Amino acid sequence: MKYMMTYDLMESVRNTNQWLGATARSFASYPIMSMGANPMMDWLHAWGEVTERTFSRMIMKPDWNIPPVTGQNCKDFPVEVETIVSRPFGDLIRFRMKGRNERKRRVLLVAPMSGHYATLLRKTVISLLPDCEVYITDWHNARDIPVSVGKFDVEDYTLYLVDFMKELGSDIHVIAVCQPVPLALAATAYLAEQDPGAQPLTLTLIGGPVDPEANHTEVTDFGHSVTMGQLEKAMIQRVGFQHAGVGRMVYPGLLQLASFISMNGETHANAFRDQIIKVAKGEASEHDKHNAFYDEYLAVMDMTAEFYLSTVDRIFKNREIARNDFVVAGHKVDFGKITTVAVKIVEGENDDISAPGQCLAALDLLTGLPDSKKASHLEPGAGHFGIFAGGSWRRNIRPLVLNFIDANSGAAPVALDIKPVKKSAAS
Repeated sequence: MKYMMTYDLMESVRNTNQWLGATARSFASYPIMSMGANPMMDWLHAWGEVTERTFSRMIMKPDWNIPPVTGQNCKDFPVEVETIVSRPFGDLIRFRMKGRNERKRRVLLVAPMSGHYATLLRKTVISLLPDCEVYITDWHNARDIPVSVGKFDVEDYTLYLVDFMKELGSDIHVIAVCQPVPLALAATAYLAEQDPGAQPLTLTLIGGPVDPEANHTEVTDFGHSVTMGQLEKAMIQRVGFQHAGVGRMVYPGLLQLASFISMNGETHANAFRDQIIKVAKGEASEHDKHNAFYDEYLAVMDMTAEFYLSTVDRIFKNREIARNDFVVAGHKVDFGKITTVAVKIVEGENDDISAPGQCLAALDLLTGLPDSKKASHLEPGAGHFGIFAGGSWRRNIRPLVLNFIDANSGAAPVALDIKPVKKSAAS
């Protein structure tokens, strides 16, 4: 089984480091060690605690942990996660608040399948819940999906979106973030031809690679620097025997994480060093800034090999979306057929993942859409994360998106009247 040994070896290294951390923490916690008053035990305990937490988070899907939403009458509405559609590679889920009157705005968040779970958009969900009914695509870890289920590539992803949009109805507003932006656009174009009545009312595209050549980044340069054969040989491995998806070819989450960290190795090293010092001094907490970020950042999932390779080949190398030459299930979609769906583009000035211009290219493809239904926004000084979950999103972009939804929903604007309950003054 080619590459299976490598997959299991990588998981063994992760498991060993988690064990070493737990062992160090436990050893330093022996009561008898307190008799010597050796400060090294505090440092050993701190290193063990941070190490164990770090490597255990790599295989854990984070909880949504959405705080209650409160209304004007000061009544709290607990948030429940409800599965609307269950599919092998991903579910359509809803965040439901029992007892609250349904909001007129119904929003589908299209989450990336880029190595992290949909929980990466937790803050986006929290920010929208006070004013919207929120749905999201919840993608599954490929290593947990049996080979017998079949493949999953960019066309399958697109068809999943088509089915989810059909399920939610034509009064839905779609917000796609990062990697799925071109595929959400393709799904809408597919519906425009195959089932026009199922198209969403609006489509908001945030920082995605519609045309990677519009503005080069390290991501696009990497895609051009390697052949598909080299990429497959270097990145693709076979899931080991301990998982339900044994034998499935994947781009492993741990390998992706190693790539993420290597891009800013010094920054991450300093962050973990500082956290160990804080733990040793007793200044750290369970939900401090470091843990809140890395609990999500380190939680990675495997992608199917065919999805990863087809994304690089068809979206980045061959630019099938940018050239209006994308085929789904044997049908060539035509973006010019989108004539009624209002489309808004959001980009960040300092986005180094999907640089300004890459997402904006979508508007040039929409030749059948009147200018009155096109809009764009470039957020000054914002990076990639900031345009969908950071301060720029909360302060500037979110109100613009909600106003855009209202302006193209055929209904009067809805007041923004409730806010999520804050966990603490710092959150």
